[in-house]
Amino acid sequence: MTIADYRQVYDLWMACAGMGLNDVDDSESGVRRFLERNPETCFVSLDESGQAPTGDITGVIMAGNDGRRGYIYHTAVAPDHRHQGIASLLVQHACSAFKDLGISKVALVAFSSNLAGNSFWERQGFSLRDDLAYRNLALQRLNRLDT
Repeated sequence: MTIADYRQVYDLWMACAGMGLNDVDDSESGVRRFLERNPETCFVSLDESGQAPTGDITGVIMAGNDGRRGYIYHTAVAPDHRHQGIASLLVQHACSAFKDLGISKVALVAFSSNLAGNSFWERQGFSLRDDLAYRNLALQRLNRLDT
């Protein structure tokens, strides 16, 4: 994924129910900053089937690390391209990139109400942790854009 993909990626996120976005981190400048820090772990899939103009983005995974753990953010596949293995391949690519970087563990956050998303992550081998309390502190005003 490169910043040139931003407009298509953002439109894809908006077309997918269950995404939790905000106007700062998911703005073009926020995504640019993330990609600059994580150029080797963010991927898009392109439609080559003829169902859409060649090169159209059909899936995305943004993943990054802190040097110790990998984190997956904003994995999405266009609704009309689901159940073709695209998301699984994106996860495999991100996890492979993490391994190449020496990262040994990957985490993610999924909304409890996103049943399809949680089912997908379970099938990918991501276990549910019920021994943690996720906490968050906004250091500036963020406007949520839940899809």
